[in-house]
Amino acid sequence: MKYVLNSSLITLITLLASLFCVLSFAQEENGLNIQIELGAIFTSGNTEDENIQFGGNVNWIRDEWNYGFSIDGFRAATEGELTAQRIYYVTSANYAISDTSFILTQLTYDDDRFSGYDSQSDISVNYGRNLFTNKTNMAMTLNIGLGMRQSRSEAEDFDEAIVRMAVDYDWTMSETVTFHQELSSVAGNETSIFRSETSIETQILDNLSLKFSINIKHQTEVPDGREKTDTETSLTFVMNF
Repeated sequence: MKYVLNSSLITLITLLASLFCVLSFAQEENGLNIQIELGAIFTSGNTEDENIQFGGNVNWIRDEWNYGFSIDGFRAATEGELTAQRIYYVTSANYAISDTSFILTQLTYDDDRFSGYDSQSDISVNYGRNLFTNKTNMAMTLNIGLGMRQSRSEAEDFDEAIVRMAVDYDWTMSETVTFHQELSSVAGNETSIFRSETSIETQILDNLSLKFSINIKHQTEVPDGREKTDTETSLTFVMNF
């Protein structure tokens, strides 16, 4: 059985894991929260397949500021031929105005080589509100903002102004089970992108969980020959530091 992994992907995962391990040593002192997510399926015999889902989150809280970085990736290959590869980065800085409101600056970069675009990136400044502040097992945030998006492809490159709206909901169903729902809309004149992430995470050990998630991305305008909607269903292990 022969598996041919993209060298840049291996390097990325290695660097990501190394970074999170180094940061974990300073977690308590600097208010860091770190999460690593990984799932993989390999088959051999009549068909040789490899599917890898990976991700990570770093959150650093310092006074009124909350800095965040996340990466989410997926790779699939059949008989040694790459059939899908996507890496999605999000960097954010959140400043708390009060207990219920905040200003969020967010930068995203989407590298999906099978979407028809070489890359799509956007930056936005948002105003947000925290809801359910009186509940201990639920949390919800709403935010809306303005920004710019760059889209790059072989056919054409274009920039456009965007309006971003998002809602993030967490429900601690029990001591070991957490439900998460995130919805976002980034609308522009040329194209609009809608994302949905739904997940249930079950704690197995103190710092190890099992996560089932469904991610949906819909884009209103795509290059010829591409589907407008992508759906990913995954089961991954999550480590928290």
